Parts: sequence; structure tokens; C-alpha cells
Amino acid sequence: MISPTKIIHLGSIDQVPVGQGRCFIIDGEEIAVFRSRDGHVFAVENRCPHRGGPLAEGVMGDGKVVCPLHGHKFDLATGQGGEKPECVRIFSVIIDNGEIKIDGRDLAKPQPRSMVRS
Repeated sequence: MISPTKIIHLGSIDQVPVGQGRCFIIDGEEIAVFRSRDGHVFAVENRCPHRGGPLAEGVMGDGKVVCPLHGHKFDLATGQGGEKPECVRIFSVIIDNGEIKIDGRDLAKPQPRSMVRS
């Protein structure tokens, strides 16, 4: 289990092309990291709560990602979906000397009820 105070190093920012996302697996959990054209970097849970679509493979723009399976949109800064009550977990991102790091405390947070798929 990941320590709740651990900073997790994902590697070079160059692994994530500008305007796209990439999936990283941390302790069995899929995290989608997105790099916007304006230089912002976001990290969200990779699976869409609607049908489990891989968000890292979705189209990103205007601070949002569109699920490649059914077109559901999610705000990359807040995790809020376009349809209530859908949302995805967000993770704090740090860029340090060109390296992507996320805060392990975010991984320890429970999933919002709307994200639990039955």
C-alpha cells in the first residue's frame, strides 16, 4: 500500500505529449496525466464512471477530457462531469525540474459514491 504522505515520481514530463494524456499505473490504480497546450498538467482517475472508458485515450481541450467511449466530459481541474452526479477523482500534480510527481495522500482518499461502479 502507498504511504499516505509519499510523493510519487512518475518520470519526465516528456512522456506526456502536449495536448494529450497518458496512463500511469500506481499500486494497481490507473491515473491519467494530461498536459495541456498552455503548460498545465492535470491528473485524474483514468476510468470514466459511466462505462469505465480509458480517459487517457480521450480528447482533451479547454480544461476538459472527453471519454472515448460515450463522449462524457470531465473537468480536469475539479473532476466534475457534465452529467450529475458523475465525477472522477483528481490528484495534486507537481512538476519539479521536468519531472511529474503526484501527492500520495490523494491516492489514500476514498472514491466519491458516484464513481463506484456496480
